[in-house]
Amino acid sequence: MSAPSAAQRIALLSFPGIRAFDVSVITEVWGVDRTDRGVPPFELHRTGVGRTPIPMRGGLSLTPDRTLSWLTGADLIVVPGLDDHLSPAPPPVLDALRRAHTQGTPIASLCGGAFTLAQAGLLDGRRAITHWNLIHLFREHHPQVSVVPDALFLHDANIWTSAGTAAGIDLCLHLVRITHGAEAAATIARSMVTAPFRTGTQAQFIEHPTPRADRDADTLAAIRDYALNHLAEPHSVASLAARAGMSPRSFARHFQATTGTTPLHWLITQRVAAAQKLLELTDHPIPEVARRTGFGSEVTMRQHFSTHLATSPRDYRAAFRQPAGSSPIA
Repeated sequence: MSAPSAAQRIALLSFPGIRAFDVSVITEVWGVDRTDRGVPPFELHRTGVGRTPIPMRGGLSLTPDRTLSWLTGADLIVVPGLDDHLSPAPPPVLDALRRAHTQGTPIASLCGGAFTLAQAGLLDGRRAITHWNLIHLFREHHPQVSVVPDALFLHDANIWTSAGTAAGIDLCLHLVRITHGAEAAATIARSMVTAPFRTGTQAQFIEHPTPRADRDADTLAAIRDYALNHLAEPHSVASLAARAGMSPRSFARHFQATTGTTPLHWLITQRVAAAQKLLELTDHPIPEVARRTGFGSEVTMRQHFSTHLATSPRDYRAAFRQPAGSSPIA
C-alpha cells in the first residue's frame, strides 16, 4: 500500500450489528487530527446503506455520513467486528465490498469482521484469521476459507484480517505504518497509550498459568529491554539465555510461551522497526543504519526489509523520509 498524495481516505463500513469497540478503534486511529505532531492527515467517513442512525450495543448509535457509493473512492475500507457473528450483512453492503475488491481497494476487517468478508465471498480460497474463540465457528460456516489458527493479523490478496480486540488495534497501526511510516504509527500509538509494534505472526493467545511463569515473564522482560537498548551488539539465543540464567532450550521455550514468538524472530522485527525510524528521521548512511540496528551489513538489512516490508531500505527512506525543515515527530 503506497502513501496517497493527499489525505488518505478511510471508509468505516457501517451496518446494523457492528461492534462499538471496533468502531471506536477505527475512529481513534484515523479520526483524530494529529497533524500538529507530524502525522499525515486522514479523511475518515462512516459509510452505510443510508444516513439513518445505526443502533449499537450499550445504547450507542452511529450515523453514516456517506453512502456506500463513497467506497469507490476510498483508499482503504475497514470492516468492524459483529456482536452476532452469524448475522447476515445487508446485500448492498456485500455487493459494495465485492465491487471495491474488484477495483483493487484494500479491505481490512477487525475480529469478527472476517465473517462479513466471508459472506461476500472475498475470503474463498484465501488465508484469514479471526478471534481465537471464533475459529471453530468460522470454519464450520465458511469451510472454503483457510483459517490460520494462531496470528494477530495477516494479509492475503489485498485483504487484511485480524484476531480479536487488541489485535484490531495492532492491525490498524500496522496499516498506518506500511502507508505512512513507523514514526506516524508510533505517534498514534503513544497517544492511545498502546504498544506501537507487534508483529502479525505473534500468537494471539498467550497464557501464564502459574506464578513461576509470571516470574519468568518478568525475567524475560528485562532481557528484552536489554536487547532493545543494545541492538547494535550481536545477540544469540545462547547469549540472551546466559544473561537470563537459563539454558538456551529453556530460554527459547519460555520466551515463546511469554511473547508468542521466537527470540530471534522478535529480535529481527525490533531491528527492522529501529531501522525504519532511523531511515525516516536521520541522514545516517544506510550502512551506518545497518550497524546501529545490529544487522551488521547493508546486504543483511536489505534481505530482512524485503522479507518483512517487501521493500528495500533505500526505497523505504525515499518514501518516508521526513522533509528537511519539517516538524519531527516526538
